[in-house]
Order: sequence, then structure tokens, then C-alpha cells
Amino acid sequence: MHVGELWRYPVKSLKGERLDEVEIRADGLAGDRVVHVRNGSGRVLTSRTKPRLLALQGRLGNDGEPLIDGGPWYAEESRAAVRAAAGEDAELVAYEGPERFDVLPLSIATDGAIARPRRRRSQAAPQHRDRRRRPARRAHLWPGLRLRIGDVLVAVARLLPRCVMTTNDPDTQEQDYSVLPRIVGEFGGALALDCAVIRGGRVRLGDRVELVPHVGA
Repeated sequence: MHVGELWRYPVKSLKGERLDEVEIRADGLAGDRVVHVRNGSGRVLTSRTKPRLLALQGRLGNDGEPLIDGGPWYAEESRAAVRAAAGEDAELVAYEGPERFDVLPLSIATDGAIARPRRRRSQAAPQHRDRRRRPARRAHLWPGLRLRIGDVLVAVARLLPRCVMTTNDPDTQEQDYSVLPRIVGEFGGALALDCAVIRGGRVRLGDRVELVPHVGA
């Protein structure tokens, strides 16, 4: 196995950036989800309920600060764009605590189901599956084991239950309501792996991925 894609989301629930390499720390990818959107009562807003957030591009600038559509996340233009997508009381907040992740800091997916998707015989050949919203599953027996990627070691905690965010196209924001029922029907509602970092380091596209047992890793 080898690393095929790396994605980072500097602003939580905005469109992410595809990387060639990245540093993985104890709290996940460096620069991942370091800014998020809150409403007036302090509740974190995501594309689960505000799918128009996915129309905004988040990435890290050369100085390590998150950008929104190319501008600083704290600029008035960024604030206005987020409010247009998520409501007039939406605010951007910098926060790097562990709660910025829904559960664990890393989501890892194999491409097995992308290459060989299961479908009913009556269905036509499936369209290309987007790894950002429809991660594949080939590793349902991996929870409790570990993955070594170069010097990096991660623990596979569990299969990752999927939510309504999988129905939103990251590029068009169009919603396909059939996606989630298919995930439930074909994969029991869980796709990809929820992982914790045991030992950090740098990961690059093409790096070898090895499955190792928990003991003696």
C-alpha cells in the first residue's frame, strides 16, 4: 500500500487543499482545522447544515495562516463570504484545541471500494467516486491495529460512521441524497478509518503504508 492522496482543511468545513507532503503531529496534520465558523450563540457551524461553506476555498498561506479564497481568514472579505454562506451571525474563530475534530484527528481511507464498488445488478456503471466525500472501505478488520507510514505511526481506533456531509459535492455543492443510504446499505454506515497519531513525522505522496500489529509496533 502507498499514500495516494493527502488532504488538509485549514478552515473547518470549507473546501480543503490537496497536498504533496505534510507534517503529521500528535494532533494530526499541521495546520488542519485551525479556524472554524461559529454562530452568535457560540455553536460551531459546519457544512452538515450550511453546505454553501463548501463553495469557499480554504488553504494555508506561505506564512502558515489560513486563507479563504486567497485572502486572510481574518479579513473583512473573508468574514463577509462566510456570513453569506452560513448566516449573518457567523464568525470565524481561531482555535487549535482537540475539540476542533469531531472525534480523532486523522481519517484514512483505502481505495478498494473506489476501484471495485459494489452495486445492484440493475444499476448502471457507477460514476467516479470523490475520495473527499465518499471514502472507500477495504479495511473493516483494521481497528485495533496500526499503520506505519515512513517514520509516522498511527493507531486505527474504529471504522468511521458517515453523516449527511457525504451527500454534498465538494465542487458544485449539489446534494445527492442517495449517497448516504448507499453507504448504509453497502457498508453498514461506516467508511474510512478514525485514527490517532502515536508517532509523528513527515508524509509524502507515494510513501509506503504498512499494516503492523498493536504489540511490538
